[in-house]
Amino acid sequence: MCGRYASSRSPDDLIEEFEVVEDRTAGPLAPDYNVAPTKEVYAVVERPPSRTSPPDRPEPPQRQLRVLTWGLVPSWAKDPSIGNRMINARMETVAEKPAFRKAFASRRALLPADGYFEWYPTSQTNARGKPVKQPFFIRPRDGGILAMAGLYEIWRDPSRDEDDPDRFRWTCTVLTTQAEDSLGHIHDRMPLTVERERWHEWLDPTTAGDTSLLVPAAPGRLEAYAVPTLVSNVRNNGPELVQPLEATS
Repeated sequence: MCGRYASSRSPDDLIEEFEVVEDRTAGPLAPDYNVAPTKEVYAVVERPPSRTSPPDRPEPPQRQLRVLTWGLVPSWAKDPSIGNRMINARMETVAEKPAFRKAFASRRALLPADGYFEWYPTSQTNARGKPVKQPFFIRPRDGGILAMAGLYEIWRDPSRDEDDPDRFRWTCTVLTTQAEDSLGHIHDRMPLTVERERWHEWLDPTTAGDTSLLVPAAPGRLEAYAVPTLVSNVRNNGPELVQPLEATS
């Protein structure tokens, strides 16, 4: 699964990297080296243009940068707290699960990350006899941005008035796939990432969601290294969380 990641790039960097046409963020998020579920995160999406175009000359969807809440709330949900359990969607079943299939059909996103964290159970045990877990940071070897495959939903809050600008809640989830061989010893799952040449196809809402879109990135492009256990506490946040363990000891 993917339950924590790091995201420190500025909106300007993301707009340039993902060739965003429209910035729909209210303001920059602070660099976050310990992104956890229910936090606000950047997402790249493609949406219909805000202005109306003639029927005979429809404009293509516009690529936007938005801020979403991590933890998908399906449009049919009665209670938004369901999002706390919807932080990941398995690639193998995303087209079938009621919570995800509508979003997979036309509301796909890219969630930019510096990298993500996983915890490996060591042979050491704690006072309760349970394995001590060592966190690892997994990132692109070239230091580039990790484009994680995501889905998003727009949930209408029935308790808010029709003219309330906050009546819609935008939320997202991260797709996961089987970990590649070099990473499987740490955890058997990893985020599904989308390679640059497939970004448009993945984001385009006019492209029907089917299994042909679910193509894991080529293996061997990521590296993993042990990091301080400080990251295990979500209250800790700073660049030291992604520094190699030997560099901080």
